Amino acid sequence: MDKVSVLVPTYNEEKNVRPLIEAIIREFETNLPDYDYEIIFIDNDSKDSTRVILREMCKKDKRIKAIFNVKNWGQFNSPYYGLLQTTGDCTILICADFQDPVEMIHDFVNEWKNGFKIVIGKKIASRENKIMYFLRSCYYKLIKKYSDVEQIEHFTGFGLYDKEFINVLRELDDSTPFLRGIVAELGYKRKELPYEQQKRRAGKTSNNFFRLYDAAMLSFTSYTKVGLRLSTFIGFSIALLSFIIALVYLVLKIIFWDTFVAGTAPILIGMFFLGAVQLIFMGLMGEYILSINQRVMKRPLVIEEERINF
Repeated sequence: MDKVSVLVPTYNEEKNVRPLIEAIIREFETNLPDYDYEIIFIDNDSKDSTRVILREMCKKDKRIKAIFNVKNWGQFNSPYYGLLQTTGDCTILICADFQDPVEMIHDFVNEWKNGFKIVIGKKIASRENKIMYFLRSCYYKLIKKYSDVEQIEHFTGFGLYDKEFINVLRELDDSTPFLRGIVAELGYKRKELPYEQQKRRAGKTSNNFFRLYDAAMLSFTSYTKVGLRLSTFIGFSIALLSFIIALVYLVLKIIFWDTFVAGTAPILIGMFFLGAVQLIFMGLMGEYILSINQRVMKRPLVIEEERINF
């Protein structure tokens, strides 16, 4: 009997974990009765009663397991670490807020049985804020255009991964893994299933501007060179433009020596403009250096406080 692992990362999901467990179990009993399964929750130091509920559910069913982190290790490290702890023949990664349809689990498994090592859910529509969805679309297109590696638009990590792929993840030595890029980069045969992302069933998202910015910079610095190349090209362009303007000013001053007054405005504008450009690209270079620094330090993905039913 094949075993399916279902991994659910959590952070302050007290209103969602119980109905999610019930929905997953119902999905297996109804559509996948011939499969063994385990449901693993990896909690990123929730501040509500999520852990209390998980302990209670783990006592009732030994197929439900939990890993409690000592602190919040971020939205990428914790799910990635959780994938490495699964024992199934395949693993399904799904969010805890019901934005990823539980009903797609059997679709993933069916495609996996057809020979696909990776089966992912790809958003074709979303019931989230329309402006946010538009901005995400622009971001995905930008990364896809400038990345050295094929990038998957509107892919959040929701999908099924064969144990062979999980073993590859175990061998990767990356302390800041970006699963969405890794899935596209390693080139396994995959199947993409379209779906409409639902609204959160309950609770409030923990994503804010800084978390979204961090995610964007991680993918940008990991899979593109455009930031560094752009700074070089813009530097040459500004230098050429400055040289041309200087020649024009010199010619005008020579021809109209007594009447042409350049004034200080062009000098001040040029100084502020060049200063702004330098700061922007210094910050961009800093993002690349920060990404390198995090990888060089070799920090653990997470540190566990407790694990249940393992």
